[in-house]
Amino acid sequence: MSDNKKAPDTLPSVEQVETELKNINYRKRFRSTLFSTISILIVVAAVAVLVSTLFFPVVQVAGSSMEPTLNEGDILVLVKSDNVKNGELCCFSWQNKSLLKRVIGHSGDVINIDSEGNVSVNGELLDEPYVENKELGKCEIEFPYQVPEDKIFILGDQRETSVDSRNSAIGCIGKDQIIGRVMFKVWSKD
Repeated sequence: MSDNKKAPDTLPSVEQVETELKNINYRKRFRSTLFSTISILIVVAAVAVLVSTLFFPVVQVAGSSMEPTLNEGDILVLVKSDNVKNGELCCFSWQNKSLLKRVIGHSGDVINIDSEGNVSVNGELLDEPYVENKELGKCEIEFPYQVPEDKIFILGDQRETSVDSRNSAIGCIGKDQIIGRVMFKVWSKD
């Protein structure tokens, strides 16, 4: 044998080959499991976005017009529906903004707010424990006021500062403006 040629390295043992095969199989299973997990998470995220967009929008409160019921920073889940009842909180679209107010009356209802801020609908005084300071507030309409056809009369709970159906800037809203009614509060800053 010449000096330049070396003896071949010894062949690996059966145990070493089996160990290497186990390592290779483990890496394949790990990659497969990782890929499956990531795929599932992407599908779940896509479904969650789709459901929240189509059925249960999520909004964050900005402003103080609904205090003390809702505070700035509260996060709410809505039910996408234009079927809102008197007393319910609804979110509606106005000039590319989402606003939250309380439904007070529907088409044909006669709304009256006296100088002390007491609200009546069709002659019945509303019990409004959610209003801390009853006031007439910023009002540009005359009372008694009949809600126009296919419109909804809304008020903020913070009557002295809320801009709502009493003001011509917003006025009564149409069902086509309603994003949804408030289902529950997810997060509160308090």
